[in-house]
Amino acid sequence: MNLRNFLKTLKTVKNSSPLSLSSKPYQHLPDFTSKFLATSKPLNASTLSNLNPTTFHDIVTNPDLKASKCFRFFNFVIKNPSLVSFKPDLQAYLTLIGRLLKARLFSDAEAVLKSVSVDENVRYPFLLIASTVEKCCFESKIVAKFFNLMLKVYSDGVKFDEVAKTFDYMKNNRIKIDERTCTLHLTALKRADELELALDFFYQMVETGVEISVYSLTTVVDGLCRNGDLKKGREVVEEMAGRGIKANVITYNILIDSCAKRWDFEQVDLVLGLMEKGGVEFNVETYKFLIDGYTSYGRVEAAERLVEEMHDKGLRVDTYLHNLMMNGYCKSGSIESMLLLFDRMRNRGVKPNADTYWPLINGYSKVGEMELAMKYVNEMQKKGFELDKITNVTLIDRFCQNGMADEAFELQIEMERKGFHADISLCNQMGKSLCEIYQNEKAKMLLNIMIKRGICLKMVSFASAIS
Repeated sequence: MNLRNFLKTLKTVKNSSPLSLSSKPYQHLPDFTSKFLATSKPLNASTLSNLNPTTFHDIVTNPDLKASKCFRFFNFVIKNPSLVSFKPDLQAYLTLIGRLLKARLFSDAEAVLKSVSVDENVRYPFLLIASTVEKCCFESKIVAKFFNLMLKVYSDGVKFDEVAKTFDYMKNNRIKIDERTCTLHLTALKRADELELALDFFYQMVETGVEISVYSLTTVVDGLCRNGDLKKGREVVEEMAGRGIKANVITYNILIDSCAKRWDFEQVDLVLGLMEKGGVEFNVETYKFLIDGYTSYGRVEAAERLVEEMHDKGLRVDTYLHNLMMNGYCKSGSIESMLLLFDRMRNRGVKPNADTYWPLINGYSKVGEMELAMKYVNEMQKKGFELDKITNVTLIDRFCQNGMADEAFELQIEMERKGFHADISLCNQMGKSLCEIYQNEKAKMLLNIMIKRGICLKMVSFASAIS
């Protein structure tokens, strides 16, 4: 039976007397819809000419038709508007969404909801959608799932005003609000750099009685820290602790990392106080953030105490942490401490990398000990680590400062082979040094390299010194 004949039959059945009706007047709908979806025959306008809104609604609501097949049939009608004489109304959309939610076909339900709420072509205002949901007579669980999904769809579509309307409607109508959906919205607000809205929404969650998880709290704190509002981030953690919502080590690490990078050690101390009060223990990341902050600021002794504390607790101090300490000693000019730590690394089986050698090379070359600096250059190269541009440029500069223009020039040639180019000022410094020790041929070679790179002769300060 084709669809046209089927619909005529359906119309005849509906117009007959009640006594002639079977217990299931639409029992043929599931079988027919399945066959219709499976057909490979070409369709035209006459195929669905007798399909009307009432019959379409019967198909969408028929309990014997699986929600997945109902969804496919619905999609076919929507995507082929020329084959039908009507457009499905909002109630038909929402009825389908309710069925999909009940069948736990959440992605399909979300797709349909997007088409009526955020799609510019068929978008309906929120209040109309909400009032139509009431007419659908969904059970309370489906109503809750529907509005939580609506909150997510609006949030994903960056319709933040509509999210606020949805949230208020759910609150006023005592519809259960899902905390995970709210956390996703907080993330969307953070991503959009809407930190004030995020904080306001978070407090609405708290006041409404939504069960706040540490994930929601951490999302807000992360947003505030990224925005540089470290004090507010710490105050929110403190306030929530007073309400029984406790931060975890991840939340605290976000605060510590942000404060330490900005060298705001006053806030660091306050955060550490909150951690101690809340009984939250440091993890390896906590130590890393603190040691990084202390060593970069020059508070090497504080960093040393933390490293010792890690050893006492049996935590592994890896290459990265050793490198932070090496850099801290280098900045303070303590070469002896660097060497001592370098030896301890070897004894503890911690393998050095290129970043481990940089403080040693930098520290020795800074005080003019170029031979010792090159010793560690050779050692790292034997281990398969190559010099990067920064290390090369630093060594060339230090060679020039120490009257070792030949060595600087050889390193410059090696740099060029690797595709690194020293800037004009460094080349001029090197050229001047070569001329001062009468290495004119090398100075000419350097001049040619600069010209080949497109540097104007007027910018070469040592050109006139070449005889």
